[in-house]
Order: sequence, then C-alpha cells, then structure tokens
Amino acid sequence: MNKSNWQERRTMCKLVFDKEKYTVETVTMEGQTLTYRAYENLPYVTNQVDDKMERLSIFVPEVFYEGKSVNGYNLENAPIFLPNTIGGYMPGPQERPGKNIHGKTNATFFALLHGYVVVSAGARGREMEDADGKFLGCAPAALCDLKAAIRFLRHNAEAVPGDVNKIISNGTSAGGAMSSLLGSTGDHPDYEPYLKELGAAEESDAIYAASCYCPITNLDHADMAYEWEFCGLNDYSKKSEIPPQEGETDPTFIVDEGTMTDAQQKMAEELKSLFPAYVNGLGLKDTEGNALELDENGDGSFKEYVLSYVKKCVQKEYEKGTDLSGLDWMTIENGTVTKVDFDKYIRFRTRMKATPAFDNVSMGTPENELFGTPDTKYRHFTAFSKEHSAVNGELADGQQIKMMNPMNYITDDKAVKAEHFRIRHGAVDRDTSLAISAMLTACLENHGVDVELQYPWGMPHAGDYDLEELFAWIDKICG
Repeated sequence: MNKSNWQERRTMCKLVFDKEKYTVETVTMEGQTLTYRAYENLPYVTNQVDDKMERLSIFVPEVFYEGKSVNGYNLENAPIFLPNTIGGYMPGPQERPGKNIHGKTNATFFALLHGYVVVSAGARGREMEDADGKFLGCAPAALCDLKAAIRFLRHNAEAVPGDVNKIISNGTSAGGAMSSLLGSTGDHPDYEPYLKELGAAEESDAIYAASCYCPITNLDHADMAYEWEFCGLNDYSKKSEIPPQEGETDPTFIVDEGTMTDAQQKMAEELKSLFPAYVNGLGLKDTEGNALELDENGDGSFKEYVLSYVKKCVQKEYEKGTDLSGLDWMTIENGTVTKVDFDKYIRFRTRMKATPAFDNVSMGTPENELFGTPDTKYRHFTAFSKEHSAVNGELADGQQIKMMNPMNYITDDKAVKAEHFRIRHGAVDRDTSLAISAMLTACLENHGVDVELQYPWGMPHAGDYDLEELFAWIDKICG
C-alpha cells in the first residue's frame, strides 16, 4: 500500500460508526412516552472547523431492537429523517428529542414515535468566530456540513440504522433553504473542494426527498421578487421573537416598524421593474406546458400561477367551514373560489421589510453576513445593492452566490436531484415573496421532480406545524 492510499484509509477509518456505543433513554411529551436509542456527538468530518458543531447524533426507536416495527418500519427499512435547526442562517446545533428553541415539542420526538430514524447534524452559521476572529459560518459552510453528514451516513450504510437511500431532509426558513439546496445539489462538483478540505467521506451526498418550510432562498433575486409583490405598500412592520434565555420562561419580542423613505420607495419601483426579465428568462412552464411569464407591469401567466396556489389554499379553508365572509380579496361562487384579487390580497398580507429586503444597501442583514468571508463580515450579493450601496460594500464572489441558489442546479445535469419535494409557504408569511416558492416549484416540476406546494391558510413564517401531514407524505413516497 502506497503512502497516499494509507493516508486515505486512515482518514476514512476515523469516520466509522460504532453501533455498540449508545444510551437508551425515555422521554414523555404531551402525554406520549418514547423510548429511544441514542448514538450521540459523532464527528462526521475528519478536519473539523468547529469540533462542537460538526457532529451528528442518531436516534432510533428502541422497539426496533426488540424485533418490533412501527407503522411498518423497522431497523432496516425505516426512512432517515434529517431535520436541521438552522434559522436566520445562524448555527444549527444538534437537537435531541424534546423541546425546540420555542419551547414546543420538536419534530424529532414525533418522528421517532412515528417510526423513523432521526439524524440530527450540527452545522456552522453566521456570527461564529474562531480564536483569531475569523468568521466560520459564511456560505457554503452550513450546506457543506450537512452534505458531509449525509456522506457519513452513506459511508456507514451497512452499520447505521435505517435506509440511507431514503434520507428526507427537513428545515424551516434558512433551514428550509438548506433543505431545498440539499435536494437540488446532490453530488455536484462545485462543493467537492470544500468537502475535501473538511475531510468528508468520499460518498454521495444526494438525498431522497426534501421538506422545505418557507425557504428563504434564491437570495440574489429575492429583493426583486419582494418588490414585485409589495411595491406600493410603504408601511412595514416586523415582530421578531427572541427565544427565552437561561433562567427565562417567556420569549421577548422586538418590533421594527415604519414607513419607507422616498429613496427606498424609488428603489422598490426599480427592483420591481427588474423582476419580469428574470422570470421570463427562466423559461418556466405550468403543468400543461404553458409559458409562465410577466409583462413589464408584472402581470401575466406567472402571477396567475402564484394566484392558483392562493385559490387552492382558500378553497381548502372554505371546505373546512371557515367563515371567509369578511375578506374582500376573494370571490366565491357556488362553493368554488373563482377569483383572488392580487393587489387586495397583498394589502391583506402587509409588508414586513423595507427595501431592499435582503441585500440591504447599508448591509447588516443575515444574508449580507452569509455572503461574507473569513475576514469580511458583510458583503453585498446583488449587483443592484452594490450599485446603490450606502457603505461602499464589497460584492460577494459569483461562485459563492451561485452555490446558495437551488435554481442554478435544478437545471444542471451534474447535480443529482431529490425525487420528491414538499414546499410550504404560509399564506400570511411576509418574510419573502410567494414568488420564491412558486418559481422553485415550477422549475422542479419542469425538470421531472415530484413537487407538492401549498400556501397554508393563516400561517405566518413558521415550520413543523403540520407534522401529521408531513409524515403522511413521507409514508406515501416511501411506499
């Protein structure tokens, strides 16, 4: 054996799953008791940038080891549920069965009860610094961490519980974006240098399915999409929740509200005018093969495509018996939603963010930090905001921007796409435009991917609110 082969083998040996090293624990939540086996804090790369974050834990229903099954699943065939805890592009630590940061019972607990194997992987994020003050969480750090965790599972396919060919990612907000990226960038060579540097296993990082709650994605076009939807609404209001800190029982809330300046209103109009060209350049089609386009005013078949999902949302709620009589933005005739007035609906939704919503001309947004470097905390990621920068900010590298947009990879044959996507964007979620999820859905559909998009009624920016439906979807696609 030559030296290089020996070194490679030695590296891979460090990524071995020890199935004899575990604990058995029991937890009761909401009147339901779960006993599970826990394999915790396993390094999934050999060259950790952060030795606390770049670890994963595997949780398994203990009844599997008693020869029993749950909902038809056992130790060999159980899907592997891969939730991430990333929000706001912050670090996403591992999560044990129990409560999430909002004090609610987490999806990990319920997924184990349902009979899935759960893998919780930590991932780096913004605001992380090393001892020398270098920033550790800029793009594509978190995505590559999650890819490396998937590679670890495949590297130990014979030993890890569950079916490594049935990995289903799940995430909300920035975590939903990560889930969409995992589902659209499998095995793409763009990420290989980063994975090699981390010492990830040389395996596939493709997944079977992606669950994406309100994905904050397509960031380099998100400002355009936001103004296509909200331009003309100049008042904004945002309420941010800060989870309870140590010793606290209740969250605190920060309110940011005001009226956009004349300069911001002008930028909103400019950004709105740029969106049709972007949409038209995508070459999207609906399920019947009709082109999805916009005219210079932002009207056209793509707008109708977005409204079709709003109509489905309203129809579903109407059939539940919800009183919708006080809402003037919809028309219901003979029990069928026949029309949704886009402008009135958007006024109903209200504006959350001043423009630019994501690439702020003064920088300082989570997304500006995402596109930083080890030495530069904030950078612009759109030509528009770079041109209008109030702080003479740098523009991020084009490759870095590319790697954080799933739209760039859905059309790329070198990327292995997940077979199934489930996308949810709340009907009153104003964090990003409804167009973002709609474009993602259409692009996936156009390239042969099974996609289910819904705008759930009354739902703000949130995730994991319909776990029974999510698990039913997983059960369906896993056969």
